[in-house]
Amino acid sequence: MRAARLIKMVLLLQSRPSMTAGELARELEVSERTVTRDAQALSEAGVPVYADRGRAGGYRLIGGYRTRLTGLGRSEAEALFLSGVPGALREMGLEDAASAARLKVSAALMPSLRDASRTASQRFHLDAPNWFKEPKTPELLPAVADAVWDDRRIVARYRRGEGEVERELEPYGLVLKAGVWYLCARVAGHGSYRVYRIDRFIAVDAGDERFERDEEFDLPGFWDERAEQFARSILRTEVMARVSPDGARRLPYAVDPQSAREALEASGAPDGDGWVTLTLPVESEEVAHTQLSTLGPEVEVLAPEALRARFASDAIRLAALYRA
Repeated sequence: MRAARLIKMVLLLQSRPSMTAGELARELEVSERTVTRDAQALSEAGVPVYADRGRAGGYRLIGGYRTRLTGLGRSEAEALFLSGVPGALREMGLEDAASAARLKVSAALMPSLRDASRTASQRFHLDAPNWFKEPKTPELLPAVADAVWDDRRIVARYRRGEGEVERELEPYGLVLKAGVWYLCARVAGHGSYRVYRIDRFIAVDAGDERFERDEEFDLPGFWDERAEQFARSILRTEVMARVSPDGARRLPYAVDPQSAREALEASGAPDGDGWVTLTLPVESEEVAHTQLSTLGPEVEVLAPEALRARFASDAIRLAALYRA
């Protein structure tokens, strides 16, 4: 533990002109007294750590000292490519590896380029979860992530409907979609690829058995295909409606965008008021009520009759409310 901390301290000092004891203490998550002891230990080991005294003092390396401890390990290199997604790294248990990788890269750069990581982080930040939703990290995500990195088979037990199912899986990749983690995996002995929500996993047992990865598997392509299939599969009901010109413009923002565009393209010519009649695939009448309500008076539901009656009832209640 201390050896790793000493190495990190050298890399920190190598990547910056100087650092105060307080700055080092925060980076290393130790006390300033421990920083002082570690600096002395490094000096005794032959690392030229120099302490500048005074109010603006700190620690620095002298004599152009360069450590050879800059070779990236596999996990650090893999984590480095994800370093623009700090939340995802933290949830997968790779935050320390990414931090070490950034330090090693920074230490290996020319002095004129050592501010690259800071300038990049101040110009790009990814915040994946949706607005107004508190993201919850699945407890089993780190175990699944480890298996994904190592190509190790897992036995997963997960909730399906009212019951539980157990499967032996070959975990191929992880996807973070709108704050929700998914596992793309091949069912062992079956050959088919499936998608699982990790927050529905109840238990994950990762053994030592590795699987032979299909090198032709394309995670982004597979996800795009399945995501489109899923979006289509849940649209099991149709709604006939009239929309105004403004309603037609806003429709793709209220329902599935692709379905909205196709429905508008297939609609007939506008009537005298510019309204068009269309048939729209939706998930259910309940979902359609919620989605189309956002269009207010720019949409008139024609069918099914039960949904039209529901909108009529809403209109009567709204009229009475605002008349009062």
